[in-house]
Amino acid sequence: MLTRRGLLGSALAACFAPRALAAARLGDDGLYQQDWYLESFLDLSEDIETATRNGKRLAIMWGLKGCPACRRMHEVHLADPKIEGYIKANFEVLHLNHIGAREVTDFDGRKLGEKALGEAYGVRFTPTIQFMPESAEGLGQRKPQAREVARMPGLLEPRDFLAMFRFVREKGYETATFPEWLKRQGA
Repeated sequence: MLTRRGLLGSALAACFAPRALAAARLGDDGLYQQDWYLESFLDLSEDIETATRNGKRLAIMWGLKGCPACRRMHEVHLADPKIEGYIKANFEVLHLNHIGAREVTDFDGRKLGEKALGEAYGVRFTPTIQFMPESAEGLGQRKPQAREVARMPGLLEPRDFLAMFRFVREKGYETATFPEWLKRQGA
């Protein structure tokens, strides 16, 4: 039986429901999407230039349809306003499909499907996030995995997830590994 108190309680619950319920949405390809992800022509050199021009860093996020960790990342980690705000303010995120076929132009000019690109970079599971340097200069001459400055292979707990983005933004990789950097931060 509906009562005014029951309706009011339901209305208040809806107003204060966790943002995660609305934030994570599936695209046509089955990947979770955010409206702030980079709209890209899938040319990695151009994407680094765009990020740098915008005062940000490029992060390549690999996802997969049906990936439970990808879902958690979008519904928990990226639904946290502190995490989402930091990433949006400091990174351009290019979301690629681990088994996708869209053609991506790599730093050496080769055009590869998403799946082949992921294989070339040694991406084995999802989510994986690759963090790229501030410039594409000279990256084409390096082996694929040597092009990134850091990698998040898998899903870290929210605090460490945010710390990894800070580690890249603050260039912690220039002086320490991520675990060493975390210890210095007192985390």
